[in-house]
Amino acid sequence: MIQVTQEAADQLRALLAANPGGERRGLRLAVERGGCAGWQYSMKLDEPGEGDTVVEEAGARIIIGAESEPFLREVRLDFKDDLNDAGFRVDNPNAVRSCGCGTSFEPVSPTTPEPSHPT
Repeated sequence: MIQVTQEAADQLRALLAANPGGERRGLRLAVERGGCAGWQYSMKLDEPGEGDTVVEEAGARIIIGAESEPFLREVRLDFKDDLNDAGFRVDNPNAVRSCGCGTSFEPVSPTTPEPSHPT
C-alpha cells in the first residue's frame, strides 16, 4: 500500500524516540481539502484508531485513516534534508499535478470520495 524509504523510517523512529507516548504511536498520514492544488497532506504523531490501516515498514509505523486511503494508494514516503528545507515528502502516483511546495495535489480522478473530516 505505501512504500517508506530508509531515510523516512530512520527519521520517524528518531522522532518517536524524542516524543515518547506509547509503543503504538506512528505517523498519521492523511489527506484533507486545502492547499493550492485542492488537497493537502497532513501528518502528525498519533495512535491507530478504529478502521485505520497500519503499515509497518523498515521499523516505522504509518497510520492511514479509511477516508484518506483512496488518495494514498502506492505512495512513497521519503525524508529530505536539503539546504533550504527538511521534512517528509510524499511521492503520490495518484496525483495528476502537485503544487510547487509539494504539500498539495490534485487527484487523478475527480470522483474519488471526499474525506468526511480531517484526521
